[in-house]
Amino acid sequence: MRPQFQKTDEYKDHVLEINRVTRVTKGGKRMRFRTVVVIGNQKGKVGIGVAKGPDVVESISKAKNKAKKNVFTINMDGKTIPHPIEMKYSAARIVIKPAEVGHGLMAGGAARIVLSMAGFADVTAKYLSRTTNKLANAMVTLEALKQLKPSKNQNGKIKVENDNAKSKDESDKKRSKDLTDSKL
Repeated sequence: MRPQFQKTDEYKDHVLEINRVTRVTKGGKRMRFRTVVVIGNQKGKVGIGVAKGPDVVESISKAKNKAKKNVFTINMDGKTIPHPIEMKYSAARIVIKPAEVGHGLMAGGAARIVLSMAGFADVTAKYLSRTTNKLANAMVTLEALKQLKPSKNQNGKIKVENDNAKSKDESDKKRSKDLTDSKL
């Protein structure tokens, strides 16, 4: 007998929203379902899929397939983000800030789901817009995560440094060198 291998799915999924949409035709109204699904492996990969289908089950499976095609990798700094970021997408605006270890995931609605699917545990997020559209809020969170730059620490990894602090250190060194030269 041949051993049967079961295909394991590395991504967890969460149905963000299911809407009933109608199209008016000559014969009446045709109902369909629009589903928004967020998938992620909780290790830095996340994606969003939107699909319509004649029934809920089919629309969910189509949305999962679309989300798998839209998966991308995020630059993570442990379980937080390397730097704060603000983003606008459509009518939605969000601010995402890094937090200390053990702070927890402080975010609401769609942002919380997207960030947890990506694998963030210590992040603070706040919506600055008034929109309650879950798709727009999820997309603005995703676009913000795409804009993250990698960080570099002592292990040789890339880290974003504060340019003002760097220039201050250089100017302090220059001043101290000038003072020592003038005393001589």
